[in-house]
Amino acid sequence: MKKVCWPYFDPEFDKLPERLFGPTCSVCIDNESLEDCTIVKVDSINKQGVLLEVVQVLTDMNLTISKGFISSDARWFMNVFHVKDVHGNKLTDQSVIDYIQQTIGATSEVPKAKACTTVEAELHKEPKVIKMISPKRPGPKPHSEPKSIGMTAPDWPDAKPHSVPKAIEMTGTDRPGLFSEISAALEDLHCNIVEAHAWSHNARLACVAYISDQSTDTPIDDHRLAAIEDHLTTVLRATTASNPVGEFTSQQEVKTAGLPRGEGTTNMTNVERRLHQLMLSVRDFDKPTKPIGVPLMSFGSHVGEEAGKPNVSIESCREKGYSIVTVQCRDRPRLMFDTVCTIMDMQYVIFHASIDSQGGYAFQEYFIRHIDGRALNTEGEKERVMKCLEAAIERRVCEGVHLELCAKNRVGLLSDITRVLRENGLVVVRADVATHEGKAVNNFYVRDISGNDVDMEFIESMKREMGPIDLAVKNEKSPTPSPPDQRPKFSIGDILSSRIERLPHNFVAIK
Repeated sequence: MKKVCWPYFDPEFDKLPERLFGPTCSVCIDNESLEDCTIVKVDSINKQGVLLEVVQVLTDMNLTISKGFISSDARWFMNVFHVKDVHGNKLTDQSVIDYIQQTIGATSEVPKAKACTTVEAELHKEPKVIKMISPKRPGPKPHSEPKSIGMTAPDWPDAKPHSVPKAIEMTGTDRPGLFSEISAALEDLHCNIVEAHAWSHNARLACVAYISDQSTDTPIDDHRLAAIEDHLTTVLRATTASNPVGEFTSQQEVKTAGLPRGEGTTNMTNVERRLHQLMLSVRDFDKPTKPIGVPLMSFGSHVGEEAGKPNVSIESCREKGYSIVTVQCRDRPRLMFDTVCTIMDMQYVIFHASIDSQGGYAFQEYFIRHIDGRALNTEGEKERVMKCLEAAIERRVCEGVHLELCAKNRVGLLSDITRVLRENGLVVVRADVATHEGKAVNNFYVRDISGNDVDMEFIESMKREMGPIDLAVKNEKSPTPSPPDQRPKFSIGDILSSRIERLPHNFVAIK
């Protein structure tokens, strides 16, 4: 019998890169250093989008980021977050702490090659120009198409493939009662609305709705989807308007497309990021140039709201080739997620950042470059970035009355609720609809169509008309905080201005 020899491989050889360069990701949860918040420290190999992934994980856990310090030069990414739970307390649940460590560690691993989302693919084609078109089909669209609808099977958690509902994406010019018309149209088409999310800003609407067959609660076949697309397109085209040169104010396409998928994250932030992308595609950062027959239900359109408008400015750091984006506004949950994902979707890279909130007011500072390595050179590019960030902050801010309606789910419930709102002169500026185990939870932010305060007596009349339904009014208006007189002391901009000559000794040079 011949002796077989095999080459010897030291089992420690696979660990050599980690021993030389450290682990690919290190997540540390510190509950001892501060009394009022938990410190989350993340050190990992730098890759495109890692900051958004970390922020997305914290956002999914409904954590509030009160402070943050981010630095990513060359190949390494380091950040520190001060976080609190939804009640404003430190994180004490060990299962939550373990989940954060495991999830951030998974998202920060160096990924295998994978296809990018359609929005990223479209923007990569022309990195020097951000094309404001619908993100689901490359290339410019005819100006005669005013709205956008797209469909896909979403990443539905804990669902079997044959029971996953389809997702419809809609964008276009908003008008009073449009969300109600969409709900009624889906009911007429015998569709069950499993979940829906809609944002309205600057007379534009973006909506993502998950639907299934009304009778069997199963996915809808492609042939029927095409008919649904055509019908919804007809509904949306009712607000088609042209500008003085005869071009339509927004674009439309009907195409099956996918929502952004995030490994280790839940579906909610993926939907919210998609809503940001859809709003960006219809240029909601541009205010309508002329009335379209409806009052603007947008942030800052009422007396007293100007003081709460976000203040965005951009400066240049020529010594290091950065553009410094400064954001000052009222603090609120998910603020950092909204600004970071907007910067990322516009194809900019965040190298350094500082986040702080004091007395209900937030200060954010980002050091960015375009994905091709250049800073923001032209005034037009700076203005576009500022307007897009302002719009991203304003989209989620709703100054209307928050209504939460809970009822036993039934066919046509959403259509009936929105019809009652429309008939009583209320405009839906934001909607979050969900169904679970036979129960429907509908959250609406509504305003009076004439711009007046909502009559609270209407709430009782609506409840009587709707029958057995649990309704809660959550007026979330809060006094507008006074902006601070000066930047926080930890501003990275001040540090760079005063100690620019020392930076080469503290950071790896970028070529």
